[in-house]
Amino acid sequence: MRAFVFEDGFSLDALKLTERPQPKPGPGQALVRVRANSLNYRDLVVASGGYGRHVKLPLIPLSDGAGEVVEVGARVTRVGPGSRVAAIFMQSWLEGALTEDKSKSALGGGMDGMLAEYVALDEEGLVPIPEHLSYAEAATLPCAAVTAWNALVEEGGIRAGDSVLVLGTGGVSIFALQFARLHGARVIATSSSDDKLARAIELGASDGINYRKTPEWAKRVLELTGGAGVDHVIEVGGAGTLPQSFRAVRFGGRISLIGVLAEPGAQVDPRPLMMKGARLQGIYVGSREMFASMNRAIALGGLRPAIDRVFPFAKAPEAYRYMKNAGHFGKIVVSQE
Repeated sequence: MRAFVFEDGFSLDALKLTERPQPKPGPGQALVRVRANSLNYRDLVVASGGYGRHVKLPLIPLSDGAGEVVEVGARVTRVGPGSRVAAIFMQSWLEGALTEDKSKSALGGGMDGMLAEYVALDEEGLVPIPEHLSYAEAATLPCAAVTAWNALVEEGGIRAGDSVLVLGTGGVSIFALQFARLHGARVIATSSSDDKLARAIELGASDGINYRKTPEWAKRVLELTGGAGVDHVIEVGGAGTLPQSFRAVRFGGRISLIGVLAEPGAQVDPRPLMMKGARLQGIYVGSREMFASMNRAIALGGLRPAIDRVFPFAKAPEAYRYMKNAGHFGKIVVSQE
């Protein structure tokens, strides 16, 4: 089978298409013919060696993939040949709270990932995908969608009438926009591109703020919310944007810290958060149980992920470079169809 592998080091030039033996499913495992993958910012960090000694070579990258079960090992009952499935991000996080041991089972990091024609995974690490989604659409779900769902629904307890601020228009932010609208919440989006903001409004955002034209975007958020601030902030910038997120959140609101995309800022002063009685929570994807709940909502709502561009399997390194340029809206997919 074909697989992309980091053999001797980490860089985009080091990602090579190779031939590997097709795996055989052992007891409790299913062999999946992968039909599509998607990329996340985390995959760029892995490719640059940003995880250091925590990631061992050689490595098949990518956490996200969806495909068809073609063979199962002994004692497998959850899936069978023909099942359409996606792999969960952390193969050992089935339910309950995240632990250190569970975090070590992340695909494309702690263990080989999904950028291969076939993968053999434990049946417990797979979930059925919504019937109305293509493999390309389903491949966008394991990391970005589950992260957004965890932030807003599982930990955030979002309710109809809430207000949500999403920073940027990458995968997590766009899924957060869609899930917020699914729950009857208002969404304010930021971006450096007016065209992207127009697309976000087409997806249901009530307002868009161009942060290059409006550097003090938190002030504009307060204006749009009558001075109250938003109930939820999907924070993907990190230290560079947290001070403004502290200003934009309402008293008693919640900031979900998910990424570190912005350039590092000055030392973050936590006093505004304390004085508002607001909560800052770290979100690291989610469990299989959360994935299954999210899929039920996606199916009932007929939600379709926003895909920016699809690359053929052989052009996977180009998909990485496209993501690095940060011009995408929603998700970037690698197709194996």
